[in-house]
Amino acid sequence: MDGSVSSRMFNVGQYRRDFLKIYKSFEFFRPDNEEGLKIRRQCALSALSDVHQYLTGGGGQVAVFDATNTTRERRATIVRFAEQNGFKVFFVESVCEDPEVIAANIVQVKLGSPDYINCNTEEAVEDFMKRIECYKTSYQPLDEVLDRDLSYIKVMDVGLRFLVNRVLDHIQSRIVYYLMNIHITPRSIYLCRHGESDLNIQGRIGGDSGLSDRGRDVRSGLRKFIEEQQIKELKVWTSQMKRTIQTAEVLGVPYEQWKALNEIDAGVCEEMMYEEIQDSFPLEFAMRDQDKYRYRYPKGESYEDLVQRLEPVIMELERQENVLVVCHQAVMRCLLAYFLDKGAEELPYLKCPLHTVLKLTPVAYGCKVESVCLQVEAVNTHRTRPEVGS
Repeated sequence: MDGSVSSRMFNVGQYRRDFLKIYKSFEFFRPDNEEGLKIRRQCALSALSDVHQYLTGGGGQVAVFDATNTTRERRATIVRFAEQNGFKVFFVESVCEDPEVIAANIVQVKLGSPDYINCNTEEAVEDFMKRIECYKTSYQPLDEVLDRDLSYIKVMDVGLRFLVNRVLDHIQSRIVYYLMNIHITPRSIYLCRHGESDLNIQGRIGGDSGLSDRGRDVRSGLRKFIEEQQIKELKVWTSQMKRTIQTAEVLGVPYEQWKALNEIDAGVCEEMMYEEIQDSFPLEFAMRDQDKYRYRYPKGESYEDLVQRLEPVIMELERQENVLVVCHQAVMRCLLAYFLDKGAEELPYLKCPLHTVLKLTPVAYGCKVESVCLQVEAVNTHRTRPEVGS
């Protein structure tokens, strides 16, 4: 999700796959495979070239160079590249010696890798275990003495311990904070909007009205759905607005109110219909259509503002296990965009209908999404992206 920092990942494994077209076996990663070493180095340099283009001419602020980087020589190459171009480097090393975690990681992550699309499970596990052995023979971990001048974080046994060294700026501190708060415990996040409100029926945005008759009716369906999920230690979060509180209060479980989850502030346009906004503020209406993500309502907020407001919520969602968030259309779009990795152009137009629950289950290489309609009609509040030039 686009926030205050423009970032992009450069996965060297994908460069390798694009070069080789087909993955054969762990043999490619043997330290004595000179051809393999040459190809892997070429792919790394190609990725670094793209990193340079992104950070100098592509509007990027942070580039994630995603590779094993297991040798001191490879890391020195990255440091030289950064120094030559005036970039800062922050290394992230994950060290895990728990055999159960390693086995689970292989099943959940690597079996979903493009390398093993056409392999059966046993063959894939065997091959990747051998690939790990290849890495072990050349692996040189970050060292507290030898690498004391580098900026890095070492994450040991998926968060059991951390070692942080030379954090130099705000971005690096945010990376550290993020990595120290995420976990790999299986969980699901449930997102839904409040029940239909009186202002929804009138086609008016914002405000703090209560639920309509249908909005009150849908609550029993939401409660039934949550009970059927049999969620262990479910936490429920709402905004501080009437319609989310009224939706959550009949669930029969404690709920926590977050001011940060309040709907986007439409400023002088609060409680207006879109037709009224177009008539009263035609220039503002047109400007919003041109760049909905960055457009800020007069005396109100933009989606960009909302993304930054929701950062503490997102961080806490990463810390928690199972959470139901009862929120609003713009807020739900921002949360959904984060978990589905959607950009600024797409975020403001994500469909988040009333009376529908989205169950998000983080998995390797993405997030599984299940949509559950609660079978109570509601108005459609989605406004589609305007045609270019219209």
